[in-house]
Amino acid sequence: MMILYVDANYLSPYAMSAYVALREKGLAFELRLLNLQKAEQASAAYAAISNTQRVPALVDNAHNFNLSESSAIAEYIDERYRERGHSLYPANISARAKARELQAWLRSDLQHIREERPTEVVFLKRSPAPLSAKAQTAANKLFHAATQLLQPGQQHLFDEWSIADTDLALMLNRLVLAEDPVPEHLVHYAYLQWQRPSVQDWVNLPRQIG
Repeated sequence: MMILYVDANYLSPYAMSAYVALREKGLAFELRLLNLQKAEQASAAYAAISNTQRVPALVDNAHNFNLSESSAIAEYIDERYRERGHSLYPANISARAKARELQAWLRSDLQHIREERPTEVVFLKRSPAPLSAKAQTAANKLFHAATQLLQPGQQHLFDEWSIADTDLALMLNRLVLAEDPVPEHLVHYAYLQWQRPSVQDWVNLPRQIG
């Protein structure tokens, strides 16, 4: 069985992405929780598992292999367990590159959205203050990029679901669930993606509201 290390309150968007990827591949895994407020990710024991000392981290006991960073985890299990479950990336080379491009961008840009619309808004239903001008600029950038990839009525970024759909829907839902103005077709897309069983499994994990 694999082991997936995630944050103890299930708030990390990157832990969610790795969790959904494993569920979609139909792989058995055990969840282990780290209390980030107590800096458990900085322990010597965890540093021996995760080079980056961040969540998520995957331990694949069958292959004596450890790996951190959610997009790397998704790529690894999709290639290692190619015949299992649902493919995480498109088969077409160009579409697969686009999916990876989108994942990399969502993780490295749009900082002001992540700061002003943290995942507490998504998973704990917190009501944040209005977006700042910088965050609204980032939101407009997100809408522009998403609209280039998604036509009205389109359910997935590519021909079938990919892990990039989950990542994009989470970023959009930071705004949608805060009741910020979002183009209607992107609201519909984010809603549909949120109903996917693997996503709902993560959404419904028990969280402490404090």
